[in-house]
Amino acid sequence: MKVVLSIKPEFAFKIFEGTKKFEFRKAIFKNTNVTSVVVYASSPVQKVIGEFEIGEIFNKDIDTLWNLTKEYSGISEDFFYEYFSQKEKGFAIQVKSMKKYKKPKCLRADFNLHPPQSFAYVK
Repeated sequence: MKVVLSIKPEFAFKIFEGTKKFEFRKAIFKNTNVTSVVVYASSPVQKVIGEFEIGEIFNKDIDTLWNLTKEYSGISEDFFYEYFSQKEKGFAIQVKSMKKYKKPKCLRADFNLHPPQSFAYVK
């Protein structure tokens, strides 16, 4: 099973450049059968640009999470701590292998979905 994640374009493109190997979330999908993520680059791009297979999903306290992921976080330490400022724990989804689409797809036309606030399941 797959999920669509809305990701800011600057971070979405870093995933496919290989410089961001973790996608951070305050909350995560509950379905344990999810094996891959469809990447929707949010505004102003507003296109599905590719997908990646999930490696591990870390659910740790914020300091431990940063120490585990900082080398390939694709974000600054300040941004990380600001993002998780109201949380004691956070999630990091590891990017295992990725596939960038040659031609970006339309979320509505190709997946029959609206942009998700957090995530949406895809068959």
